[in-house]
Amino acid sequence: MKKRPFLLASALLAGVFVFFLALVIAVASFMGRPTGFALGDKVGVIEVYGVIADSRQIISQLHDFQDDDSIKAIVLRVDSPGGGVGPSQEIHDEVKLVDAEKPVVVSMGSVAASGGYYIAAPAREIVANPGTITGSIGVIMEFTNFQDLLDKIGLSSQVIKSGQHKDIGSPTRPMTNTERALLQSLIDDVHSQFVASVSIGRELDETIVRSLADGRIFTGRQAMAMGLVDTMGNLDVAIRRAAELGGIEGEPKVVYPESEKPRFIDLFIEESLNHLQYALQKQRTTGMQFLWPGFD
Repeated sequence: MKKRPFLLASALLAGVFVFFLALVIAVASFMGRPTGFALGDKVGVIEVYGVIADSRQIISQLHDFQDDDSIKAIVLRVDSPGGGVGPSQEIHDEVKLVDAEKPVVVSMGSVAASGGYYIAAPAREIVANPGTITGSIGVIMEFTNFQDLLDKIGLSSQVIKSGQHKDIGSPTRPMTNTERALLQSLIDDVHSQFVASVSIGRELDETIVRSLADGRIFTGRQAMAMGLVDTMGNLDVAIRRAAELGGIEGEPKVVYPESEKPRFIDLFIEESLNHLQYALQKQRTTGMQFLWPGFD
């Protein structure tokens, strides 16, 4: 008789646990995301949406899937016009490292251009839609000059600097020929890094890549004809191909990184911030970008 309260309490706790587990699975199903509770071998899907401004979350998700023995392959879903040089290079390098251990397949959405293509280049295979906008292999820096406007309203800028080029790119004075040459040299060097990375990742002759790397964009179908993409297809095609490469038989189970918030809130906030950041970047233009300017 003394054990009965304990057994009842244990049964109650077990029932509560099962209830909340079922609730989590139901909510995840309603939100359109497979959960991490799937048993057996799985394909992990990581999403890269909007302007690439930071690499930490994507790299962390890659590490989590790399360390999970039940995940046999990874799909990187890219829908991005690119972004900062540093974050794009960091994700690129991590994709390369992870792919050496587990196959990484890129699925291109509407846009996977510039930095969006940069992070895709080292993957095992790239799957794109025929109408995906990709390419834009190049580097850009933009500077806005406010000198005429300041003159009209009677404002002037006084600069004290430690060296001749410390205020290079200043919006309050014209750019000199020497400064333009220095910045062009910087752009050319980073552009060469981009070309070399694509050449290695896609196993293409560097001369061929350089001929395509003038900033032009391609459709997914055009990119495939040039060797920049492997096959045509949507996300499901990429998931099935990743499963094949990972040795998974039958219909693959799919998992996404755990999220603390409902997906629609994440997307709303993320997209709002991405568009705000992109607008600010267009105004401030403070650094080099692997970015397709046609995105808005």
